[in-house]
Amino acid sequence: MENAIKVTGLSKHYTGFALSDVSFSLPRGTVMGFIGRNGAGKTTTIKLIMGLIHKNAGSIEVLGKEMGPDSAEIREKIGFVYDEQAFYGGIMTVRDVGKMTGRFYKEWNNAEFYRLIKTFNLDPEQKTEALSHGQRTKLSLALALSHNAELLIMDEPSSGLDPVFRSEFIDILYRIIQDEHRSILFSTHITTDLEKIADYITLIDSGRIVFSETKDDILDRYKIVKGPLSRLDEKGREMCVGVREMRTGFEALSASADKLATLIGADAITERATLEDIMVFTVKGEQNGR
Repeated sequence: MENAIKVTGLSKHYTGFALSDVSFSLPRGTVMGFIGRNGAGKTTTIKLIMGLIHKNAGSIEVLGKEMGPDSAEIREKIGFVYDEQAFYGGIMTVRDVGKMTGRFYKEWNNAEFYRLIKTFNLDPEQKTEALSHGQRTKLSLALALSHNAELLIMDEPSSGLDPVFRSEFIDILYRIIQDEHRSILFSTHITTDLEKIADYITLIDSGRIVFSETKDDILDRYKIVKGPLSRLDEKGREMCVGVREMRTGFEALSASADKLATLIGADAITERATLEDIMVFTVKGEQNGR
């Protein structure tokens, strides 16, 4: 299968933070959720993929070509959506932003831009400084989709949106991905956004990749196990990715849930793990609660 993105051994060093040996692949026509807590390295990785900063080591291939400083042709095929886009200081109208952005892309489709802003209920004469957070996100998405982009890279696009619009935004993305020639890298710490649309999940923490696999494989592997804390001995803890201790008992993430439940006994409760459960327990490990 051809890849939309292939990152191998990627490293970037800052004072106090290092992105170390990051490797993952996004197959063409699929959606990857790029998850991790704030400061884990998601935005740094995206800036490297976009060629906005220089890497210290590793290779980046985008749409089958090595990404570098002179990769203008590749960037033509990338649509970028991120949180709190400024839109030229907010003094332009939606229509003007479309005109200005269109100058930078050979394949800009003005008719598609107007179709999208109509679909998103955006007034072409409204100044961007008057747009709500959700409306700015819609405009950013319309711009990204109006130049025949084959790859959409989204950096926390739903951060700060209210739950109703966030659900609407995910529905919009769901319709977009029915066109299987497009690929999406969706960076977020809000993992519920990915339950519906992601094919792959890549978890990064402290600048390192923890896992990069299909969403279905990850959700099938892990389960939540709950039970009395007194029944969780060292053997049981070894079966856990992470444990949360509470006065009423414990809950744990395990890839050996059936064995752990058998060890705990009749009081054990086994539940489906969400992507949020998997991320939180994986990055936090042992936790003491109340």
